[in-house]
Amino acid sequence: MKEIITEGRSIKNVSDSETVMTELVLPNDTNQLGNLLGGRLMHWIDVCAATAAARHSNTVCVTASVDKIDFHHPIKLGELVILKASVNRVFNTSMEVGVKVFAEKIKTGEVKHTNSAYLTFVSLDEKGNPCLAPLVNPITDEQKRRYEQALVRRRYRLQQAKNKA
Repeated sequence: MKEIITEGRSIKNVSDSETVMTELVLPNDTNQLGNLLGGRLMHWIDVCAATAAARHSNTVCVTASVDKIDFHHPIKLGELVILKASVNRVFNTSMEVGVKVFAEKIKTGEVKHTNSAYLTFVSLDEKGNPCLAPLVNPITDEQKRRYEQALVRRRYRLQQAKNKA
């Protein structure tokens, strides 16, 4: 694993990257059962995560990988989808972003956690080349937990890539 460059890099709080998006599930977003299409949700997850990465780095960020998306519950036609993303950890040019997805029933206000996802983004300079991103400072216990778990996931990703080579 490459050494993380720390010297001369700025540090930002996790809260600087926090992004919340809300979408209404319309008929064109659903399958024949009236459930939100997985592909549509994945698009929204990618947009929300990219926004969090860009807010953190103040650069254009591109998706490098999607580790995992867990589908816990279906999201129905007419429900609100609330996506919450933030940067979990920064390495050099890459950063892991976590996204939590919730469905809200408009009539009752009931909110249910439906999905979780982890994505890796790369920060790009004006010429489209990878560039160092600011480091992240986890403050809360939850942020610190996600920060530590991001390193475990990164090691696993790198080991899987090495095994494939």
